Amino acid sequence: MSAPKAPKTPDTPRPRRPWSNRLARAFWAVFVVGVGTFLLYPILVSMNFMFLFGKSPSLEELEDPKVEQPSEIYTADGVLIGKYFRENRVPVPLSKMSPLLIKALIATEDIRFYDHSGIDLTALARAATGVITGNKSGGGSTITQQLAKNLYNTRRGETRGGLGYIPVVSTLVSKTKEWLTAVELERRYTKEEILRMYFNTVEYGSKAYGVKVAAKTFYSTSPDSLTADQAAMLVGMLNNPTAYNPRFHPEAALKRRNLVLTRMGQAGFLPKAEVAGLQQQPIALKYQVEKHIDGPPTYFRGAVSQFVNAWCEKNGYDMYRDGLKIYTTIDSRMQQYAEESVQDRMQRLQKQFDNFWRNRDSNPWVDEDGKEIPNFIETQMKRTEQYKELAARYKGRPDLLEAALNAKHPTKVFTWKGDGDTTLLLSPLDSLAYYKHFLHAGMMTMDPFTGHIKAWVGGLNYRFFQYDHVKQGRRQAGSTFKPFVYLTALDNGYSPCDRIRDERVTIKYVENGKNMEWKPDNVTREYTGSNMTLRHAMARSVNSVTAQLTERVGWENVAKYAHKVGIKSPLLSVPSIGLGSGGDVSVYEMVNAYSTFVNQGFQSEPLIVTRIEDRNGNVIKQFDPRQRRAIPSETAWLMLYMLKGGMEEPGGTSQALWDYELWKKNNQIGGKTGTTSNYSDGWYMGVTKDLVTGVWVGGEDRSIHFQGSQQGEGGRTALPIFGKFMEKVYQDQDLGITMGPFPKYPGKITRKYVCVTEAPRRRVEPVDSIVVDNLLENLNSGAVAVPDSL
Repeated sequence: MSAPKAPKTPDTPRPRRPWSNRLARAFWAVFVVGVGTFLLYPILVSMNFMFLFGKSPSLEELEDPKVEQPSEIYTADGVLIGKYFRENRVPVPLSKMSPLLIKALIATEDIRFYDHSGIDLTALARAATGVITGNKSGGGSTITQQLAKNLYNTRRGETRGGLGYIPVVSTLVSKTKEWLTAVELERRYTKEEILRMYFNTVEYGSKAYGVKVAAKTFYSTSPDSLTADQAAMLVGMLNNPTAYNPRFHPEAALKRRNLVLTRMGQAGFLPKAEVAGLQQQPIALKYQVEKHIDGPPTYFRGAVSQFVNAWCEKNGYDMYRDGLKIYTTIDSRMQQYAEESVQDRMQRLQKQFDNFWRNRDSNPWVDEDGKEIPNFIETQMKRTEQYKELAARYKGRPDLLEAALNAKHPTKVFTWKGDGDTTLLLSPLDSLAYYKHFLHAGMMTMDPFTGHIKAWVGGLNYRFFQYDHVKQGRRQAGSTFKPFVYLTALDNGYSPCDRIRDERVTIKYVENGKNMEWKPDNVTREYTGSNMTLRHAMARSVNSVTAQLTERVGWENVAKYAHKVGIKSPLLSVPSIGLGSGGDVSVYEMVNAYSTFVNQGFQSEPLIVTRIEDRNGNVIKQFDPRQRRAIPSETAWLMLYMLKGGMEEPGGTSQALWDYELWKKNNQIGGKTGTTSNYSDGWYMGVTKDLVTGVWVGGEDRSIHFQGSQQGEGGRTALPIFGKFMEKVYQDQDLGITMGPFPKYPGKITRKYVCVTEAPRRRVEPVDSIVVDNLLENLNSGAVAVPDSL
């Protein structure tokens, strides 16, 4: 039996500690937490703890800081022709900067720059005291801290973090990151390297980033040539590039410049007497701002930017900030000759065009009967973005819309007179009508062996007409499409000496289950009845022979062969495809296709960029020529022989080229003219042993054109541009493009091709055959007279 339990007694209360001990414990706890937090805080910021502080620069970014830098475009002959940028910046070494610039910066922004390691405790204490007392005598940021902020955007984007949206706290966090980054920069770079990066990084206003661009923008000089007052002005602007911009705020900029000069005197960098004299000098700017796409406005630069932008998006680069060096295939000299040839011919042609319609007291937009299309401008206006904006603004108020469309304003427009532009008082409708009167042109020249595009003229003037008639524009090719019919025949057993009679024919075919007939006409409505060789028929551009040959080889095969040699646009397999009505094509495609004939049957992809380098000059992409066998080499050589017929056969449509200085050293040129219905489009395709060139001329709309072959056929509109261009190219011996015959075929031609067509007793006038069908009945005349000068 167990012993009874002792009764419970109340616990004895413990003695309470005095209040002083409890306070001491609390103090020490707070102290330990505070010290721990203080010590851990920089680590937490650096590691972006719980995404509260935002991203800090990585080790790689510290070792190789990336700043926005323009990409530059060069021609094949090494000429800088432009830049692409958002921030216009061109780095320059410290040795290329004026010492006065460095002294101005240190005196104004960081007088103890050479004494601290990224953080100036004295300046911080002064700044903190100023905040408390309200007497702000200067900031606490060092040059290195400012560099950290500019290099790594410590207050924007992914560097912001969750706490970055809380006032005061966000400032503390961003300042902490700047301090930490500044210390890291000081560890990795010398003071001179920090100054170099700073001057090449900061913004000076007017879209000038970096001191080299700033010196050029405000003073049209280089950084090493800056005077003391100029250096003081640029350094003064760094505090607020907008408020202290001398171009727009001269009074504020002058005061700021003089303050910098005062600081330079106080620091002993300038004698006081010199400071006083400099402060009396007025602001003397030589102001010039580079646009975000700097350089001459040319159409091929648009093609370059599209190509490079697409490549950059796939490969993680930014054309507007990564400082790429883009080397193009364009030759600056050939480009100049092409532009001059287009300008010269189109200026003359426009005068003829204006006189042609002025004498008829009519506008040039006409229907198939040659009558002016009523309400043409009003209809065209409704398709414009300007009309859509006005219609949205005045929705439900047609009276206000009508008034806006007819309200006249001073408008700068393109003109062939003077400097290329003039100001007229025009309404939106007037302006549209003014521009619809112009004829346009597109021209491209390519090396057929490499695919390198050597010249690209997309229009009259890129400032006023941005539509590119080389690659963007597509029109019917007229008779320049005929060679694809003869190509199909030659590659399927025909020879240049095979014959087809020039006679009126009827082509029967089935379309959508219906029996159809097509009766192609020669443009003169005359049929010689002669049994023409294929070479003679192509040289003369005889529609009846081409139509019969198309029927024999199959119009679907003509489309197939056109695609084989380089045409990319969709084509209709119709009987009239050989006359150019199977679809719209571009100058770019036609030059590509004709190049296959010169390149022994290999089709070269047109190339406009050869290589891209990074900002350090390392090649990051090389674009090599790409070729594929499209047709047999014998067929290609025979096609060259056919194309030479335009010059060598009686009545050949290329014979206007005899008027140009192109025929020394047994030079040979092949070519084909082309004109579409109603003379809406004029073409010339020319090939030499070195180059292939395509030219198109026409109105913005198909209804805008001449009304007769005397003015409107391709041999008169487009061919002269080619002739003048080749004259200039041959005269420039530095280009290495020489006159001479096409190379002989290295093997044996298996088909008969030498067949002489005797010249008729009466000179056969070369007529550029157009796409003709039953609608041709509406033309004014059936016979076309061509003067001997053609």
